[in-house]
Amino acid sequence: MSFTYTLWFAFFGLIIGHLPGAITGAVIGFIFDNMRYSQRKNATPEAGGFVGPLFTLLGAVAKSDGRVSEQEIAIAERLMTRMKLDAELRKQAVVSFNAGKQPEFDVTQTITALRNWVGLRRDHAFPVLDVVIETVLAEGNPPPEKMSILRQLAFALRVSDMELMALMAMKGYAWNAGAGGQRAYGHGQGYATGGGYVPPQRTPQGPDPYAVLGIDRNVDDRAVKRAYRKLISEHHPDRLGDLPEDMRKRAESRASEINAAYDRIKEMRGFK
Repeated sequence: MSFTYTLWFAFFGLIIGHLPGAITGAVIGFIFDNMRYSQRKNATPEAGGFVGPLFTLLGAVAKSDGRVSEQEIAIAERLMTRMKLDAELRKQAVVSFNAGKQPEFDVTQTITALRNWVGLRRDHAFPVLDVVIETVLAEGNPPPEKMSILRQLAFALRVSDMELMALMAMKGYAWNAGAGGQRAYGHGQGYATGGGYVPPQRTPQGPDPYAVLGIDRNVDDRAVKRAYRKLISEHHPDRLGDLPEDMRKRAESRASEINAAYDRIKEMRGFK
């Protein structure tokens, strides 16, 4: 939240009425700042405004390890179909994907464009991340180049490492502290630890429920409930407005994963 009006009104109040005027001005300015913040937070992003930068970033992710695989191309094509893009938007998506996979492409401006489109709508940030994660994981264990772009995007969209870890966990991946305090990702029942990867904690029922909620196993029940309420409010599909049906389905799937993880933890801990 910006405090521009708060500071300016406080400054003018100080000039006019000294300390009492500054206090009055700050209160008035804070009201304006809060109104502006609420409008930005609830603003619905422009329909279709994400297509260009999103597919540009997907192209950059696919090319970041040196080559674009058939799996990554197939994912982009399926995404265009699931999003039900019309002919014009589909053409834009193809052109954007090809632009992103050019050698030495700089993702900074593309990530900035996605951040500007999302604005303060964190409920729109997660579907965007989910789409990018699908390409990042297209070939299994992702190389550092792809993870670097994903983390850069998450940071720009105000999504923490812990929240990103939870999104990865929903897809069966684990992200744990590796050698030297570095983060590491992995997939499946186990994988090579020599490259910094570690086996994810999985059960026959699915991903580790604590990883899905983005919390440590040692937290108390109140922290579990707090994490659940926060996550389910941010991933609820009813808040997504006019996003494509594919992204709404992704949100529904994540909401189901979150509810399932919470139910499993409640059953293990014996609380309601």
